[in-house]
Amino acid sequence: RIDEVVFAYSDVPHAQVMYLASKALAAGAGFTLLGPARTQIRAKVPVIAVSAVRTGCGKSQVARWLVQRLHAAGLKSAVIRHPMPYGDLEAQRVQRFGSRADLERARCTIEEREEYEPHIERGATVFAGVDYAAVLNEAQRDVQVIVWDGGNNDFPFVRPDLHIVLLDPMRAGHEATHHPGEAVLRMADIALIAKSDTATPAQIGQLVDSVRELNPRARILRGASPVTLEAAATLAGKRVLVIEDGPTLTHGDMPHGAGWRAATDAGAVIVDPRPWAGPELRATYHCHPHIGPVLPALGYYAAQIEALRDCIDACDADAVVSGTPIDLAALLRVNKPVLRARYEFADVESPGLAGALREFLREQRLA
Repeated sequence: RIDEVVFAYSDVPHAQVMYLASKALAAGAGFTLLGPARTQIRAKVPVIAVSAVRTGCGKSQVARWLVQRLHAAGLKSAVIRHPMPYGDLEAQRVQRFGSRADLERARCTIEEREEYEPHIERGATVFAGVDYAAVLNEAQRDVQVIVWDGGNNDFPFVRPDLHIVLLDPMRAGHEATHHPGEAVLRMADIALIAKSDTATPAQIGQLVDSVRELNPRARILRGASPVTLEAAATLAGKRVLVIEDGPTLTHGDMPHGAGWRAATDAGAVIVDPRPWAGPELRATYHCHPHIGPVLPALGYYAAQIEALRDCIDACDADAVVSGTPIDLAALLRVNKPVLRARYEFADVESPGLAGALREFLREQRLA
């Protein structure tokens, strides 16, 4: 006796969405996809939104780059992060994160920490929660610009004045195969080809052709994601366990990420963690067989965090390379040295994204 089914999930293949729609329709229910006109709210200050066609394209590093640029221009900004409501929704109605202590008080999951902590480390304030009118009211107080840091491949809940959408050359072709990533690309003002420093000309060319077909009005830019690894020179020949950002591997269908690339470039011997994985992690590998010889940093609840720590401690490795954006060693306190692989956005052309940002600020009379 259901009248209407609302699909409210992201980074799902088009065929799967219609498979679920067919089941709902066969049961007599309507099937709804809520669009931006019904879900976006208008801010009182200019909004720059960062979205992507797939999970793990590099949205957050672009959002961090934008915040730092705005700060350098003398502009006060706030970050609104796409909601990740895994706990008490009433307690998560409006959230403000300005320190690690705030993360502890909110009992943030590892996924939440991966999104909030890098901003906090750079002096930014992050707002999140499930009541978006209230979240926006808090975030836009005493600031000149809002930066929307998107989740998965979803579109923003706040109407953007400048919409930057990332594409991943390692998954060229996916921009037209997943929901709502294709819709997001069709909405973009700027189509930003990320990780172009590690892509082939053919991969970049394929993305350029896709953008021109799906959204010919979008401005096409390229960017890089250079990775730096702590003590990289000490890892040659060492047995290394690589930990990667969880959603990039699970939702994003990637076999590995920046940590694996950094450890491989350093000459490390990558240790597959599967022999030491407990039931929680074995279930993840079973559900996502595409994952390579790396450990996904899953921590939605206490049992997963314990499973992650136990696997790291038990693994026959000399060191751990962490490709997650957080200080995993401080959170888990494992029995091995943890070396962080950090990655940030960088322009690879001129005027590039920096030039597009300057143009936008001039148009908004903020420069």
